[in-house]
Order: sequence, then structure tokens, then C-alpha cells
Amino acid sequence: MTPYRRLLPFLAVAIFIAIWHLVLAQHPSSLVPRPAAVAAAIGELASKGLLVKYVVASLFRVTWGYLLGVAIAIPLGILLGLSRRGEAAFNPVIQLLRPISPLAWIPIAILWFGVGDLSAIFLILIASFLPMLAASMNAVRNVDAIYIHAGRNFGLSDRRMITSILVPAMMPEMIVALRLTLGISWLVVVAAEMIAVNSGLGFLIIEARNSGNRYDLVVAGMVLIGAIGLVLDTMMRRLERLDAVRWGYATP
Repeated sequence: MTPYRRLLPFLAVAIFIAIWHLVLAQHPSSLVPRPAAVAAAIGELASKGLLVKYVVASLFRVTWGYLLGVAIAIPLGILLGLSRRGEAAFNPVIQLLRPISPLAWIPIAILWFGVGDLSAIFLILIASFLPMLAASMNAVRNVDAIYIHAGRNFGLSDRRMITSILVPAMMPEMIVALRLTLGISWLVVVAAEMIAVNSGLGFLIIEARNSGNRYDLVVAGMVLIGAIGLVLDTMMRRLERLDAVRWGYATP
């Protein structure tokens, strides 16, 4: 990547901030804070020790909910994808539950786990489990049958077939699904924190709104959410560049 292309994202951000400032300069009575006020609010959070606390709390919930959902969904998706009977039996239930917003589970999560981390983690698990399950089943179906036949011709066991042929062939599609699911999980944790917990970036936004209309803190929370989401997405996109992922082969 040329230096010019590296600067393009920063240039776009600078232009956005400049437009933001100029628009609000024409409407000084607007409740929307200016960029300088938002930066000061982030500094205020950092000076009080709340910035790290809220960011870590949100990442903690996302990490556990996302990893648990993925760890359950991928093996189950592979098993159902390999079994036509299993897929025929469970696919209607999966497709029935998948369109339901994870936020619709909030009352049930609070009923089961109370107000706290477990409720938020459960909601993120739901948000990541169902899309990854459907993606895993679809990825198995999209693996070229010639790979499976070749493995059987070499006398590979079922376990070796899955680990050495099926999973590597699924990886390009699975990485995209993991990236999209992580984005969904990050969205859900922010919404869940507005209702089911008393810490995190989502809690920061709703608390700033309810206790004195601190819109500078509200927008600061939004900026932090967007920045962390960008970092998470960038990390997942780096996995797509690995040769073993792009070409679907296993490394020894």
C-alpha cells in the first residue's frame, strides 16, 4: 500500500470532523456537541478512570459471549451440515429462531440471569450462535465434493477428514461469517448494556442522557463504540489475508 493510500482514511476522518465543526458553528444553539467538546468528554472519562473501565467491561462481555457462541455453533453446524437427516430435522427450528432479534431476548435474559454480566453474555451468545450455525451448515454444503472423495480414496478417518479437508476448505467462507458475527455481537452488547447491566459503553450513553443531558458524553460513547468496532473489524480482516485462509488449505 502506497503512503498516499495509507493517508486516505485519516484524510476522510479529518474532513468529516471539519464538516461536523462547521455545521455546528452555524447552529450554536444545537444540543449536538462539537468535536472539541466530545474530545474533552473522552478526556474527562479517562481522568476519572471510567474510560478503561467501561471499554474493558464491554469487551469482556463480547469476548465471552462471542467465543461461547462460536465454539458451540461451528462444531454443531459441521455435524448438521454433514447429516442430511439432522439438517432436515433441525433446520426449521434454526430458521424460526434466526430472524428473532437478540434484543427480544432481553426480558428472558433478565428473568433467567438477573441484571448483570450473565444477561449480556447470554444475549451476545444468542446473537453470535444462530448466524454462525447457519453459516457453518452452509459452508459445509459449499465444500466441493471432489475434496471429500479424494480424502476417502486416501483412507482418511472421519475425524481426519473434518480436520484436514473440511475445515480448511470452509475457512474462507467462515472467516467472513466470523467477521460479520463479531460486528453483530458488538452491536448487541451496546444495546444490552443500556438495559441489562450498570457498566460498559452502552450504559455510559444511557446514563449520560438520563443524568443531566450530557450529550458530549453520549456522543463520546458513540465515538468510542465506532472506534473499537473499527479495530475489531480490522483485526478480523487481517485473518482474511492469510494464505491458508484465502486458498483453503491446512498448514502442517
